[in-house]
Amino acid sequence: MVRPPTARSAVPGVGRLGLLEPSAATSLRELAWDNVDSVPLLWALSRSPDADLALLTLIRLREQLGSDWAALDYELRRDTALRGRLLALIGSSSAFADHLVADPGSWQLLKRKTLPDRAELLTDLLDAVCATPETGENAGPMMHRAGVAGPEAIALLRKRYRDQLMLLAAIDLAATVENEPVLPYQQVGRHLTDLADAALTAALSVAIARVCPDRETPVRLAVIAMGKCGARELNYVSDVDVVFVAEPADTTATRLAAEMMSVGSAAFFEIDAALRPEGKAGALVRTLDSHIAYYKRWARTWEFQALLKMRPATGDLALGAAYRDALMPMVWAANERPDFVADVQAMRRRVEDLVPADLRERELKLGHGSLRDVEFAVQLLQLVHGKADESLHVQGTVEALTALAAGGYVGRDDAANLTASYEFLRLLEHRLQLQRLKRTHTLPAPEDEEGIRWLARAAHMRPDGRQDAVGVLTSEIKRNAVRVRRLHAKLFYRPLLESVARLDAASLRLSPEAAVRQLAALGYVAPENALGHLKALTGEVGRKGRIQALLLPTLLEWLGETPNPDAGLLAYRRVSEGLDNEIWFLRELRDEGAIAQRLMIVLGSSAYLPDLLINAPETIRMYADGPDGPLLLATKPSDVARGILSGARRYDDPRRAVATARSLRRHELARVASADVLGMLDVPQVCEALSSVWIATLEAALQAVIRASEAELGRPAPADFAVIGMGRLGGMELGYGSDADVLFVCDPRPGEDETVAVKWAISVAEQVQRLLGAPSTDPPLQVDAGLRPEGRNGALVRTLAAYSAYYTQWAQPWEVQALLRAHQVAGDRELGIRFLRTMDPIRYPEGGMSPEGVREIRRIKARVDSERLPRGANPATHTKLGRGGLADIEWTVQLLQLLHAHEVPELHNTSTLESLDAIERAELIDTADAALLREAWLTATKARNALVLVRGKPADQLPGPGTLLSAVARVAGWPNDDGSEFLDHYMRVTRRAKTVVERVFGGE
Repeated sequence: MVRPPTARSAVPGVGRLGLLEPSAATSLRELAWDNVDSVPLLWALSRSPDADLALLTLIRLREQLGSDWAALDYELRRDTALRGRLLALIGSSSAFADHLVADPGSWQLLKRKTLPDRAELLTDLLDAVCATPETGENAGPMMHRAGVAGPEAIALLRKRYRDQLMLLAAIDLAATVENEPVLPYQQVGRHLTDLADAALTAALSVAIARVCPDRETPVRLAVIAMGKCGARELNYVSDVDVVFVAEPADTTATRLAAEMMSVGSAAFFEIDAALRPEGKAGALVRTLDSHIAYYKRWARTWEFQALLKMRPATGDLALGAAYRDALMPMVWAANERPDFVADVQAMRRRVEDLVPADLRERELKLGHGSLRDVEFAVQLLQLVHGKADESLHVQGTVEALTALAAGGYVGRDDAANLTASYEFLRLLEHRLQLQRLKRTHTLPAPEDEEGIRWLARAAHMRPDGRQDAVGVLTSEIKRNAVRVRRLHAKLFYRPLLESVARLDAASLRLSPEAAVRQLAALGYVAPENALGHLKALTGEVGRKGRIQALLLPTLLEWLGETPNPDAGLLAYRRVSEGLDNEIWFLRELRDEGAIAQRLMIVLGSSAYLPDLLINAPETIRMYADGPDGPLLLATKPSDVARGILSGARRYDDPRRAVATARSLRRHELARVASADVLGMLDVPQVCEALSSVWIATLEAALQAVIRASEAELGRPAPADFAVIGMGRLGGMELGYGSDADVLFVCDPRPGEDETVAVKWAISVAEQVQRLLGAPSTDPPLQVDAGLRPEGRNGALVRTLAAYSAYYTQWAQPWEVQALLRAHQVAGDRELGIRFLRTMDPIRYPEGGMSPEGVREIRRIKARVDSERLPRGANPATHTKLGRGGLADIEWTVQLLQLLHAHEVPELHNTSTLESLDAIERAELIDTADAALLREAWLTATKARNALVLVRGKPADQLPGPGTLLSAVARVAGWPNDDGSEFLDHYMRVTRRAKTVVERVFGGE
């Protein structure tokens, strides 16, 4: 027999209602809500953000109300607005649930359909402590004296304040449960601010009664609201920032301010006076003249930014207005301060650094795409343009955005979108704070599914047909964060572009003067020139101009974060114009965000790279990420070397062969320098890559010259020819500004006349030097043979036998020391190795260098220290010859090699770092000393390379504090662009290394 389908109950079960607690069904029966008459109540309960919490609170209320429960039950069934307010409140906030249970009769407050106005709030809180208007010469409309000033005043004020806060929260949340009006964000913020003003006034009335119980108030005291309270955009739970102004600022005024803070912090919210002059170290109360003097002489830029939101809140309002009138002109002149841009940039970095990396995606206030991004951008634009445009003299963020759009400083659509994102993020912030009435700005962790589900319901998210409420919330959070970051970039630059190119006929245009102000505030030292570059870039014909206009807002933001945005923008214009015929260039920037961002970092950081990139544009494609990481790291130096040699071999003409080698070298230099600026390579990797490409280019030139010579002679060369690398080339430690120190050696082939062979070898060496040293836009290729026997007065090329005879009979200690770096790098490998083996007994003498030789080495080093340092150079910060610099470390390592290489074979090594490792393993010096020398060598080499990358030409002297040093610091890998910190670190490292050098090299 087939059973007929069971009719579905008209009363929804706990599962359909979303109730998860096992006791839910029993609780509904206790409330007598498990019947058809209660179905509207049940569905309303199910819409509460946390239905289980709401049901539990109803049970607790029923127990506390007793026979009075019937009245509440009746009203909930009759009044849908009350039902929405109560169920939304107790399902959103465990704190307000507890507040209602503690005073169950207070549910009657929620019957009110409208919010009290400012005057009613003030009256209500003052009545809580029986306050009456203050009398006497310092009386005023916001000055009152509490009739109840004992300890009980705190509890009375707390209860009254919490009741008013509860009413606002209930009306604000009601729309999540019933079809009630949604309170606009600005109305919520203003009501919270009015409530805070009333609370501050009540707290001041208690303070007056306590400090001046038997006399009229003898001082004038104004309370200035700052921050969100000043801007009338307060949160549900927030510190209230204040500043006190008094006449006179005596002990009575200080006691009044301190007592007011104590009462208010205990009863309402934390009252914070840290924004006062000198912060927490400064006087709590100052006179108006004292405030003025401080802001005229000592205040920093961020302090004027904070004053943007100041507002007299309570106390002596006339004195507060005088304070505002005196200081606001200084606020609008702040952008003329010489340190304005640096201060703003430092402040922005500080804010971002405050957030732990693992919280940045969850932090609504300070993370990426957060509230602070909006507020910071808006306030900066106000500071930039406010002096010339009084319409920007508003305090709230939304009001300021509206004014900026009306003035043409921000696009209307951008302002509307940014306002919407800002209000959405503030809504989430409010909901999170209401949950437990705690000050928080952090979203639930991804694994906290229950917390995210609650927030989605409290924020009135609804399924959209594709995603549930949680999915919709997650998508909205991501969408708004991305939109804020994107608009944060456009906010500054889109109006600039509209002022130089007619992108939208309906758009307002910044005046040239406003555009220049805006660029100056963004860090451009020559804003007029920058504006000219923008005109040129957006003025390109057709599609290219449109793509540039699309790209530039984001590109300019990235440039603005580099050490030298002026040079970066000029370089970008040069690169764009240089690649005008390369159709891929702008497309790659548009479609590959990594390429565009890395290119801006490089152009805004390095004067060394723009010409290289113009002449080797394919390198820009390598800024992209591949499957195994950045493409800049996908190339191996050994592969580049083989490519240079094979490319040069295709040509018989030495000039064409060398031109090919130089072209390939150019690409490799651009790759290595780009990866270095972007922090992808460490010092040894940079040195190896630069040395490898130098050696390959030298080898290619040598082979080409020998091939051409043999073709001209019509027979094989009369001698074998080898190039011995010396100095940093021999140690594979070249930097960007290094020359190639070499020795040329030849060996006549059997049957060849030695004189003819040597003459031929000299002609080959001269051609190699001439071809490689020919003028070019590329970094120079100087082949320096100055370390040869008898220096520049000696023969350019010698036979192996002649070298052996010279070094055996005539070599000076410094020449023996120079041989420690000798390494075969080009030409006939077998001849080069024979040369090195011939030199081994000389550079690694049995028993070590003689005491006389050691004394001579030390004497020469002392002369180098005293005579070779350039005039005017700072010995503490000269990377090569300064204290604890490269020369100190390398001479120390080489002296230990001269003394011990005969007994430690591992010291037969041309690399400073590898030799230092061998010295440490052999325990010739302490491990700690070796670590200090190693760190100093790496630090100095990195700084020296960074100098060349930043300046575009060889340099050894670190600059003093300033923009150039900050740029060097950033390129050298310092975590921020605080050049002074970097310089302190450099001097600390080298100073510690110098103590080791003095002890080891000096023989102490």
